Amino acid sequence: MEYVRDMSPSAAADSSLPVGRVPDGYQCVSAVQRLAGTFPLYFGGSLGAVDVAYRLAGRTGAPVVAVLGGISAGRHVFGLPGEPVGWWEESIGPGRALDTDRYRVLGIDFLGGSHSTSGPGAGEAFPTVSAYDQAAMIVGLMGHLGIEQLHGCIGASYGGMVALALAERHPARLRHAVVISAAHRTHPMSTAWRSVQRAFVRYALGHGEGQRGLALARALAMATYRSSREFDERFSGPPEQTTQGFRFPVESYLFARGEAYAAQYRPEAFVCLSESIDLHRVDPAAINVPVTLVAVVEDQLVPLSDMRELRDRLAGNCRLVEISSLYGHDAFLKETDVLRDVFAQALD
Repeated sequence: MEYVRDMSPSAAADSSLPVGRVPDGYQCVSAVQRLAGTFPLYFGGSLGAVDVAYRLAGRTGAPVVAVLGGISAGRHVFGLPGEPVGWWEESIGPGRALDTDRYRVLGIDFLGGSHSTSGPGAGEAFPTVSAYDQAAMIVGLMGHLGIEQLHGCIGASYGGMVALALAERHPARLRHAVVISAAHRTHPMSTAWRSVQRAFVRYALGHGEGQRGLALARALAMATYRSSREFDERFSGPPEQTTQGFRFPVESYLFARGEAYAAQYRPEAFVCLSESIDLHRVDPAAINVPVTLVAVVEDQLVPLSDMRELRDRLAGNCRLVEISSLYGHDAFLKETDVLRDVFAQALD
């Protein structure tokens, strides 16, 4: 058993660091690593130092698969005994779709985010971050960990954009990319929704109400993550009359989710990574690494047409899996059986 706990100031208050014993034969390293030297940024400028919070967990000596999620996801992908539940618990872990009895899972906190990797503090400005910067940070971390090549990189949503950036810029570092609900560019309609969300947060920050602005932005975002069919099934009931007017079932759901999100994340980090999504562009013709794509017919944020275009323009081998899901863009969190087959074919 290998177990490392980092006690740096940025990590000491982080409840997602492991607590308790990991199973025999498993490796679990959770730490914050400072990358040496300055860190140049894709859109200009540089950071004097970058602290990368990571977690490497799974069968000792097994091939390493990087797993990256949306902008809210961190390095704690799955849990072990005595640990909190991971954000992709249903699909990743011992005996699951991505079996950690066979692979080690590398998770990171994104640059510019709300967790323990370098990012904006309260009221602080932070440079513009690209998916290419996230990929460069992963490569720097791999050098520290002695990982020459990832057996795979599984990325969903923003994490899929980072996986594509990694495949384009660092092909020797990656054997296979699995990209779920992410394309070579961001669709303008998706940018339209996120632009309004960022405007909420920036306006609120300017008036000392950053958390309230973030709650409203997240409420709007929730309306884009799932399918209209799911909302029809769950929220078609009558509104409730209150002293302040009528309150609709879907309204209660959205605002509750927004408030819960705002209690955990920093508005400045949300603006940084939301903008990073909309700046995303990669050149499919420059990607020769084998890629497996997963597209969701009901995905409002990443249209099926964009995923098919990416498939057709990729230079290397590519397989596109099209699924239908009630959960829309969030299907990667729910469709465990589909992902089991996808992961097996891509990684075996």
